[in-house]
Amino acid sequence: MEFNLNNLKIPKIKFKKIKMDSVEELDELKINPENFKPEPIKKRTEPYEHTNYKTVKEFFYKACEKYPEEDCILEKPDKKVPYRIYTFKEFYEDVNALGTALIKILNQKDKRVVIIGETQYDWYLSYMSMLCGVGVAVPVDRELPDNELENVIKRARATTVIYSPRKADSIKKIRDNVPDVKYFVEMKSNKPLEGKDVGIKNLVETGKKIVASGDDSFSKIEIDPEAFKVLIFTSGTTSNSKGVMLCNRNLAENINAITAYVRIYPTDRLFSVLPLHHTYESTIGFLYPLSQGASVAVCQGLRYIVSDMQEAKPTAVLVVPLLVETIYKRINETIKKSHKEKLVQSMMGITNVLKNVGIDIKRKVFKEIYDNLGGNLRIIVSAAAPVDKKVGKWYEDLGILFLQGYGLTETAPIAAVTPEYKTMVGSAGRTIVQADIKVDNPNENGEGELLIKSPTVMLGYYEDPEETKKVMTEDGYFRSGDIGYVDEDNFVFITGRSKNVIVTQNGKNIYPEEIEGMLGKIPEIKEVMVYGKAPEGEQAKKKDDKELIITAIVIPNKEKIEEIHGKDKTEQEIYDIIWNHIKEVNKQLTSYKAVKALEIKEGEFEKTSTMKIKRYKEIKK
Repeated sequence: MEFNLNNLKIPKIKFKKIKMDSVEELDELKINPENFKPEPIKKRTEPYEHTNYKTVKEFFYKACEKYPEEDCILEKPDKKVPYRIYTFKEFYEDVNALGTALIKILNQKDKRVVIIGETQYDWYLSYMSMLCGVGVAVPVDRELPDNELENVIKRARATTVIYSPRKADSIKKIRDNVPDVKYFVEMKSNKPLEGKDVGIKNLVETGKKIVASGDDSFSKIEIDPEAFKVLIFTSGTTSNSKGVMLCNRNLAENINAITAYVRIYPTDRLFSVLPLHHTYESTIGFLYPLSQGASVAVCQGLRYIVSDMQEAKPTAVLVVPLLVETIYKRINETIKKSHKEKLVQSMMGITNVLKNVGIDIKRKVFKEIYDNLGGNLRIIVSAAAPVDKKVGKWYEDLGILFLQGYGLTETAPIAAVTPEYKTMVGSAGRTIVQADIKVDNPNENGEGELLIKSPTVMLGYYEDPEETKKVMTEDGYFRSGDIGYVDEDNFVFITGRSKNVIVTQNGKNIYPEEIEGMLGKIPEIKEVMVYGKAPEGEQAKKKDDKELIITAIVIPNKEKIEEIHGKDKTEQEIYDIIWNHIKEVNKQLTSYKAVKALEIKEGEFEKTSTMKIKRYKEIKK
């Protein structure tokens, strides 16, 4: 993919004119909705019978055996050519071949392997090979600055890095600083093994020869469901960032959880828009469809989203609110230009009445809107941040299942998801069947910190038992840090966050402590607090810009300023001195974490008895 989700700026998505000629379908059915007495059809109330997988390898091998010739992964080698389709059989053979080569040729059994790059076939191939028996996968954000990538490799103690060609320059800059890395494997490359460098295609071909010779040792590797298999760093690479350790059981239980609430079939196709280093996309957008014999089509970038959807014709897509709201706005702009907004609203009401009595003609009536989205879309899943309720309702009125999910990296990621048979726009989803979510110390509105007990909860934080102990209760609940409540039907509602996490509009988490730690090293800063500030003035008037502004409130160290820069500095000069230092720190941060505004504070921060800043009181000020 060619876009940066961290700084997600949606290009001008263009949709075809919507004429609503398809309303004639109502006449064909000879139905007069005004004379119709709705008798609501009975809806399902209980979860589906769900799967009981223990490992990824179990459901992957089962799907490959059951659906060998079905489409598995669709990728465009080039934007000007059609999608290249890989079948389950091809993917299975490539996974076994790469796994065999990584173990037999590169000696990577039970080692840590960093995977970094854009969404592509070789990313899926690398990740699945790790999960099926090689070692510990360490998926990394491809937008990390070189210094952070270097730190991740060191902290993970990785011995191999699998990278995309676009990361070649970064690898070249840091390779001498990571001597413990024995091999650098380049995606899309046929490069033969020479020193530390080799192409992934070369490894696959070598692995196929080994398998063809009768060596089936990789396919026979038995996976321990509880063994540490995936390491994901939650944010950055400072001492404050945490490495989440996941096992096969965590991932398999996500699949079991989803199958209880949502059904997909081998005819379904998911459209991959989000980065794969997120558990949201790699688990629900990749492992889940494969477990059901469905396929995944890779989007080549946001500017190609319409053309790629029209070619791939997906039935489902995972999104963040910013994207789902943008599509909503662009389609409605097109409807407005066509002067059809009243007709669309009217038809939504009529088709809702008909659907309630078992007559669903939404796809015919809104055919032009569906065609803009590929023609076959039936499910949208939004997660990672709250979404406007009216947006979700609009998609449902079109006839698209609008589902929401809730979870964290620590829950791999699903803790709650909307059942397709009982949707509730506005909720973050219903507690998954294997889990229990309860509210700790609820206030008068029933709101408190959400505690989660689930087989999807992580093994713990990497090399950090103290932090693990802080988030796990004695009776096995994970402290989510999220504030919310759970209704009598187990639907979860998020009303706030208690962990100080700043959530961007596209669902990225920013941990202010990480930035504060870096800014705190500036001599001219006495104390600092970082928060997400709502836009004000002209910026607040921009309809498409609701993004929080990463703001640093700074108490200057006036003694140091005087010592370093001289006496009698004006307020503006002090501001400029500190701001110039902040700009230098920003160069070490991923762009979406960069501080965009500075506020100079006089006096002291309001603090607790343990000298911690009372963030929410300071923000209210």
